[in-house]
Amino acid sequence: MDQAEGTVVVEAPLEDVMEVIGDFETYPEWAEVKSVTVKTRGEGGRATEVAFEVEVPVLGKASYTLAYVYAPGGTGLSWVSTEAHGALREIRGEYLLRELDNDTTRVVYRLGVELGPLVPGFLRSEGQKRVIENALERLKRRVEMG
Repeated sequence: MDQAEGTVVVEAPLEDVMEVIGDFETYPEWAEVKSVTVKTRGEGGRATEVAFEVEVPVLGKASYTLAYVYAPGGTGLSWVSTEAHGALREIRGEYLLRELDNDTTRVVYRLGVELGPLVPGFLRSEGQKRVIENALERLKRRVEMG
């Protein structure tokens, strides 16, 4: 499984960034996601299993369900796919947050995706880079602009 990573600094407190990341139902408003269904909630009402439908450029539609684990102290979350259909076979990733000061948070996004066997290698690496860049840019915009 190929992995990629990106980092962005968001001009907002860590809690605000984590609130946006954990509000899965709003992803269609700001992320490249067509639909979201929270299937299971855990402690404090936080989503622990979420189903997504996306449109992957060049590859077409895909759907997958991710199981989430939250980091202690609200400093991030990680995920692994429990099912995947379409061009995607397996997904793993994480958001790691570190407060730089009261109003600034560094966000690291790591993503590993296993695509179907018919997907050319150059699309695999370029696709992951694009997903990470877009996700971080959109997250930053959503948090900073509300």
